[in-house]
Amino acid sequence: MEKAKILVVDDEPSIVRAVKAYLEREGFTVYTAEDGPGALKAAQAFRPDIIVLDIMLPGIDGLEVMTELRRRGSDVYIILLTARIEETDRVVGLTLGADDYVTKPFSPRELVARIKAALRRLGKSGTERQVLLFRDLRINTAARQVWLKDEEIHLTPREFDLLQALAEHNGMVLSREQLLERVWGAYYGDDRVVDVHIGNLRRKLGPLGQWIATVRGVGYRFDGELPT
Repeated sequence: MEKAKILVVDDEPSIVRAVKAYLEREGFTVYTAEDGPGALKAAQAFRPDIIVLDIMLPGIDGLEVMTELRRRGSDVYIILLTARIEETDRVVGLTLGADDYVTKPFSPRELVARIKAALRRLGKSGTERQVLLFRDLRINTAARQVWLKDEEIHLTPREFDLLQALAEHNGMVLSREQLLERVWGAYYGDDRVVDVHIGNLRRKLGPLGQWIATVRGVGYRFDGELPT
């Protein structure tokens, strides 16, 4: 099996060396970049499975790099590294398209655990239905593609996992805790991360975004209309 490819972007050489060494010991193929332009070039050249991206980069910062990647249509899984502790910084990053974040200083073991959990979700397979059909909406869980009528909707990995979790339980309420466990696995941050991703998902689904109903004080319910 081909090794998973990880791109590590940070302007602190000591962090890059430590993370690279730890990931390589775990069997990953690791590429590195030290600034925003280098990150964009490496992402295009190497097509990594996951990007570990520091926010505080010289020149083009990590948020700008992420915005540009999403603008180009990339749905690569992005884990932000941030020394900022304010909730607004984390929310902004998630709103712009990040899938996860790790706050500095961090344990390399925690980062590896996050990466492994993400790869399991990205490569998951099983006996569940491969295609979920609703009126004007088709979700191919094997190909990880979403079609709104005849137009493909590009979702980030987190957004896709959220949509799949909700659609597989059509008409049922899923709590934030259930969604965190299903989509994020081991997660120790603010459960508002679910709300941010739900907002992004609703926006991308356009008029069908209203199918994701908020159940106040509990979580969310998917009210997908079945095809006739």
